[in-house]
Amino acid sequence: MADLRALFSSNNPAFDAAEAFTDRQRQWALVASALEEHLRRTAAAGFDVEDLEAPRHNLLVFHGVGGVGKSTLLRKIEAALTAAEHRPEQWGAPTWTQPLLPVRIDLSRSASTGSDFERVILTIRLALAGALGRPMPSFDTALRHYWEHTHPGEPLDEYVRRTGLSGRFAEMLPGQLQAGVGEMAAALALPGLVGSTAGQLASALVSALRERQERAQALAGAARTAALLEATPGLEALSYYPHLLAWDLDQLPAKKRLTPVILLDTFEDTADRHRDFERLLQRLVWLMPNAFFVIGGRSRLQWADPALHGQLDWTGPTAWPGLTTTATVPQPRAAAVSGRQHLIGDLSPEDCETHLAHRLVQDGQPLINADIRAAITARSHGLPLHLDLAVSRFLEIRRTGRTPTPQDFDCTFPALLARTLSDLTPEERHLLRSVALLDAFDLDLATQTAGLTQQAPARRLAERPLISENPYALWPYHLHRAIRSAVRDDHHSDDRWTSADWHQAANRARAALGDQWTTTAALGPSRLLLVACLRQGLRLARDHHLTDLGWLIEAAYVYTDDSVWEPLAPPTTTGTGPVPDTPADAVAELLTAIARRQHEHRRRTAERLTAVLDTGLLPTELTEMALYYRAKAYKDLSQNTDARTGMQQVADLQGRLAPKARRGLANRPGRRPRPGLEGPPSPRPGRHPLVPRRHRGRRHRLRSRPYRSRTARRRRRTRHGPGPSRPGPLLRRPRPGRRRARARPPAPERARPALQHPPRPDCRPDQGRRNRRRRRPRPGPACRR
Repeated sequence: MADLRALFSSNNPAFDAAEAFTDRQRQWALVASALEEHLRRTAAAGFDVEDLEAPRHNLLVFHGVGGVGKSTLLRKIEAALTAAEHRPEQWGAPTWTQPLLPVRIDLSRSASTGSDFERVILTIRLALAGALGRPMPSFDTALRHYWEHTHPGEPLDEYVRRTGLSGRFAEMLPGQLQAGVGEMAAALALPGLVGSTAGQLASALVSALRERQERAQALAGAARTAALLEATPGLEALSYYPHLLAWDLDQLPAKKRLTPVILLDTFEDTADRHRDFERLLQRLVWLMPNAFFVIGGRSRLQWADPALHGQLDWTGPTAWPGLTTTATVPQPRAAAVSGRQHLIGDLSPEDCETHLAHRLVQDGQPLINADIRAAITARSHGLPLHLDLAVSRFLEIRRTGRTPTPQDFDCTFPALLARTLSDLTPEERHLLRSVALLDAFDLDLATQTAGLTQQAPARRLAERPLISENPYALWPYHLHRAIRSAVRDDHHSDDRWTSADWHQAANRARAALGDQWTTTAALGPSRLLLVACLRQGLRLARDHHLTDLGWLIEAAYVYTDDSVWEPLAPPTTTGTGPVPDTPADAVAELLTAIARRQHEHRRRTAERLTAVLDTGLLPTELTEMALYYRAKAYKDLSQNTDARTGMQQVADLQGRLAPKARRGLANRPGRRPRPGLEGPPSPRPGRHPLVPRRHRGRRHRLRSRPYRSRTARRRRRTRHGPGPSRPGPLLRRPRPGRRRARARPPAPERARPALQHPPRPDCRPDQGRRNRRRRRPRPGPACRR
């Protein structure tokens, strides 16, 4: 199908503008599965169209943010159910064989066909008139009675033409209504009523039904037909007439029977304070259990909420078991799908690429090159409306004679924001702009950021599809990324914020984050909350140039005291990185350099900390932190003079890190040189200077290496001088010559038993004590016995 808007945007007829449709296989599978289940249920022997107490399963809901493609999806579903050749290639063929009648009704306020309930009923009846070509006796009689009462003197065919409902079947409806009246009059054996008013015919039909006439019951035998015809014709009575239409459809012959599939688009425009229009549409769905309904809107359908009892006729999970609220955590693709409400998500990057490649084609090749497609895909975050607006911008740039570049699409579109804000109240708009400052939030954080006193607006906003929810996250809600970018870059809407408004909101958000962290930390430490608050707080202070860091200073000390180094900003791997220009930038770079020192060379850490100190942007309380950790880096680099200087500076500041700095001065590397002696030589490569030689001598002695132990002690005395004034046993020099023999027990006690076998030559037992002191070969099997 050609995209007329794109086709008429250029004088170049060489390229083809097609309405590309990608993805949505999952949504089509949901429709096919639910429709198959509905057809099996209505074909079962126990199905009763007049049962008003059974739960309803004839409903499927798709909801999502504005511009995600709900209307396009419903149009494709209508086309796929109408003819097989209109079904997208990626959608599989259905398995049912029963005839279907798709009817799509746009409920938006700008559409003439769905702005009120009367036109919805006439649209459905017009579609049935064209598909069946025969009257619906019960419903047509009631509709004729209603029309003459509410529209006196106005013919139905003229009203149909005037209101825009005209089509190829519009002329058939008045004739079918008249045929239904004639059929009813003939059934009642009252030929004179054919040209009479519908009120007289209704009275005669009610009398016949009260008298239980068989022919009248055969045509209009629904149990509640008489009560509906006796009621005062009006909008309230019209909302119950679909029960008669469902009964007429159920009485059709098997060869003429079909299943209406009614698609209600833009359902969010039916919302009002009292839910009047929504209540009428719910009656339509409930009273036609043999019809299947697909609803598309921005919000979830709340009919399963028992709290709406009194505003709607049928509420609760018992009445609508498929509409109950389930967990919002995304399920695996292979998981079984349950429920009848489904969120339409964003397109994947691959689907965005496919959509843009097939949207504009010239000589069999995509008109939009790969670089521009990648830029549009990255900026759109998978929102189909952003893709369509980017295509329009592409054609607009070409129309000026300039070749589009990827930089031309690094922007947002005012039309996207206007569509998002169209159904929000002023209070919700203010709240939306406030939460656009935050990466994630909860109800309390959103309320404080907006400066409100009640959480009700935040709760209403969180129920909209432009807010995603993850109940297992620290802050469960976050705004759609494409909409967040559009809100923050807004310069065209009437109620847009000024720079001062954004600055005040950023201050409120920073204070709200600090209050939440302080309150939680008073109950117990939470490392997860600390890191999350630091990330959002530093980003707010950086983006909006907040000079008063407040609680961020204390949070920085808590972050370093735990010695757990979660990243607070993307690490800098090459070069020196951007120079900080705000205090928040300096703090973020300081904490990042400290956290990355376990993954980078200490020289790189010292350079980063020196650059932060040279900016002079660090608060006084955090300057000593940079000095202290730079001194530690110098110490690891064996730059002892610089390390001692840094530690002395921290100690002189008398701050929070002064005790640690004094300990660092006391435990500095190397030993203080003795008077009259030169300083200690530099350590040998590969040997840590803090490990003395006597420790190595002790280690060799414990491992039965006396020669190495003596060598280690001798080298230590040669290099570092004599040891303590009272040398321990490990530092005593052994006497030259033969070692003193240890005390031996008397000869009878140490006498060895005689060998029971002749000794082997390699055992040599005659050497005695000297043999035992020297390392000897491994004894043979005879000695081991």
